[in-house]
Amino acid sequence: MPRPTPAQLVYGSCTVICSTLAMLLLSQTSSGIAIAVIALAALGLGLLVAMTVPLPRPRTVARSEPAPSAPPGARVPVHRETVAAATAEPVRERTAP
Repeated sequence: MPRPTPAQLVYGSCTVICSTLAMLLLSQTSSGIAIAVIALAALGLGLLVAMTVPLPRPRTVARSEPAPSAPPGARVPVHRETVAAATAEPVRERTAP
């Protein structure tokens, strides 16, 4: 089971605190059982919020795929410049005098 992220902890804790205060103020209850029910409901709501916070995605490395090759027997168009450059003599470098 993965550990909770700091964002999950913060969102869950804030939800528990805010929802507990809101429900206690709105219900105006003073009995111990009602307060316990409200606290359990707030904990459940906080847990739900914490679990629905999106988890960071693992980093993926982009894979370089080879260029698609022509199927066997397929004709590949060749430009004249490419053929001329491939058959030309190599360029000789000048030597320093």
